[in-house]
Amino acid sequence: MKKIILASASPQRKKLMRLLHLPFTVCRSKAEELTRIKNGVAALVKTNALLKARDVASRTKGEALVIGADTVVYTGEKLILKPVDLHEAKANLKLLMSRPHWVYTGVAVIDAVTGEQLVEHERTRVFMNPLDDEGIDRYHRAVSPLDKAGGFDIEGRGALFIPRIEGCYSNVVGLPVSRLARMLAHFGVRALMLVFLFAPVIGCSGLSTNFNTATGSQETTMYSTDREQELGASVARDVEKHYMTLDDVELTARVERIMERIAAVCGRNDIVYVARVVQERKDQDEPLVNAISLPGGYIYIFKGLLDLVHDDNQLAAVIAHETAHITARHSVKRLQASYGSLAAVLAGLQIDPRLAVGINTAANAMFFEYSQEDEIEADTLGLRYMSAAGYDPAGMIAMLEILQDYDRRQPPRPRSQGRTHPYIHQRIASVGRQINGDLTFRDYIRLTGEREDYKK
Repeated sequence: MKKIILASASPQRKKLMRLLHLPFTVCRSKAEELTRIKNGVAALVKTNALLKARDVASRTKGEALVIGADTVVYTGEKLILKPVDLHEAKANLKLLMSRPHWVYTGVAVIDAVTGEQLVEHERTRVFMNPLDDEGIDRYHRAVSPLDKAGGFDIEGRGALFIPRIEGCYSNVVGLPVSRLARMLAHFGVRALMLVFLFAPVIGCSGLSTNFNTATGSQETTMYSTDREQELGASVARDVEKHYMTLDDVELTARVERIMERIAAVCGRNDIVYVARVVQERKDQDEPLVNAISLPGGYIYIFKGLLDLVHDDNQLAAVIAHETAHITARHSVKRLQASYGSLAAVLAGLQIDPRLAVGINTAANAMFFEYSQEDEIEADTLGLRYMSAAGYDPAGMIAMLEILQDYDRRQPPRPRSQGRTHPYIHQRIASVGRQINGDLTFRDYIRLTGEREDYKK
């Protein structure tokens, strides 16, 4: 394989390059960048990326592919480059927070021997929540803006005031790795082989990629926000056919008040959150001690669960956990996983019927593990939302202990090897570790599932 050289000393770009799992070296370009728009922003960043790649390629001996990149921020009227001082950085950030803006990155790849070159660009729209002067000053004390296009870092503390982006996340950091992988493939370098191999199987129709600020990751989805809301509304209608909405004004107002506080801090404001209390059917012998969340912002809490809640902190823990499932799009991902598994099984049948059995077994195993991770992630995000909304995070441990006690009073169930949810004692240990900052002996006992004879 040809040697790969990154014509940039940017720490962010070096981290992103490692995602390709390709060996590379760094050689900083000495090319002088252009700063005036003549033929559009895309032309500007592509020209600068090409200048950088050519400079390093001209100083390179032997076979090599040289990668140049240039990133700028554009408001639609003004080009925002790296600020020269904190005063300019503050003014720039205020401007960017006043309206959605675009991040452009040009990428150039040059074969140092043949001179063959490929130049493309990526564009991502960024939405920011406004900060006051004190908030911007605190941010700049924690993060230096002087080495960043636009003066902010989405991969760090900047994510706290960036609720949404449309497009490639890594592009905002400084290098659109998905586009770069396709460009390298043009030169015979096959990064991310699994992606290329499975793309024809699962199909690309209707797919979009966006950065999920809840999970902190770039995600590919078959469902837009509008489609997710339609799906949730459809399922919600079915839920309300089977279960009666509780006619209790005081209890409903309490749930709605807590839901409103959690929704205000959860970071996903492109949907409307609805929390409702429902009653079990009359033909059911036992109360349903449960809460469910649906795509698009619907949360249902059964009266049987509310009867066990002692205070608002515990109820906030329930609502925050279910909200986290929605912000992280867990139900949508599970739905997509079922489609992906079906596609893989169908592909396996075409190759060898026996292969499909193995694929199906592996897919189920991954699905079990994924669901367990969902619950832990929802607890983690729920703790964050509780704290931001002014509730005591210890309420989540208290609520889980109540559920654990309820569970122990139920008829014994066989221990499953393919559980789709972690045991409650494991969740309590995980939450306790996050609140306390370390693993206590009691947390260890809970994680291992041993008898809890140890007392504080």
